[in-house]
Amino acid sequence: MKLGSLKAGGRDGTLIVVSRDLTRAVKADGIAATLQAALEDWSNAAPRLNALYDALNEGKADGAFDLDETALASPLPRAYEFLDGSAYLPHVARVRKARGAEVPETFYTDPLMYQATSAGFLGPRDDVVVPSEDYGIDLEAEVVVVVDDVPMASTPAEAAEHIQLIGLVNDVSLRGLIPAELAKGFGFLQSKPRSALSPVFVTPDELGDAWQGNKLHLPMRTWINGEWFGEAECGVDMQFDFGQLVAHAAKTRPLSAGAIVGSGTIANEDTSKGASCLAEQRTVEKLRDGEPKTPFLKYGDRVRIEITDKEGKSIFGAIEQTVAPMR
Repeated sequence: MKLGSLKAGGRDGTLIVVSRDLTRAVKADGIAATLQAALEDWSNAAPRLNALYDALNEGKADGAFDLDETALASPLPRAYEFLDGSAYLPHVARVRKARGAEVPETFYTDPLMYQATSAGFLGPRDDVVVPSEDYGIDLEAEVVVVVDDVPMASTPAEAAEHIQLIGLVNDVSLRGLIPAELAKGFGFLQSKPRSALSPVFVTPDELGDAWQGNKLHLPMRTWINGEWFGEAECGVDMQFDFGQLVAHAAKTRPLSAGAIVGSGTIANEDTSKGASCLAEQRTVEKLRDGEPKTPFLKYGDRVRIEITDKEGKSIFGAIEQTVAPMR
């Protein structure tokens, strides 16, 4: 099934079930007021939401309406945790090279992960508002999973059983602030503003054979100002699958229902696939041409992030955002 949230209804939005073709929706407030509430009672809520999804796709859902994606918040407008990994070795190697850092040896056996911003997510059509263009504004196209309650010290196989929803994120990064911040040895803060999630999250069964081995096996497509930027394969060059990433996050603490775990920027060794973030593309250009040519994002620039199925139909809807100054 496919689930989203309307902006109406307060900080946590109003839960809706969305049709497979993303054209129709119906409020699910008779089952759960919000997606967070549904996740906290998933064993009871999921079968009822699934039945409503079937009725919606069959044209039999009472109260169904045409979906206006501009009215959508992120499916989880805020979450208790957003734990973002960096599971793609090509991305790790390139962005670290750009700031003169080495890939740690432990990366091959132990995932990189940090506690990201989760107190609020931008809607999939909301502007990316940044105080200054000088901060080096970058997109990062990633896959995320959402879990129900995950016990502490779960194995990767056990952790994978708790993955209930899958979606996309534009994990906005401010590259100009990252080097000095990481040099302090305490992680990201100012360099990671709010991100945007895809219009809908979907259950793993909705993906069919594109979800195998706890990985999504489809290309991540990105455009900047309407021009193709990349289509890196999500299932290729992923050092750690989502079972391993969730288990890593839960090694010393349980994860609460609604926690989000990210893959990190999708990246392949094959540079002909393009990139999913500007820092990586700039590093490729520097190694190839001696200097980067692609600029970071400026005010007015437009970003689109989307994954389609093998028939070219959008699965999660598209994240479409414009970079804007503070007003």
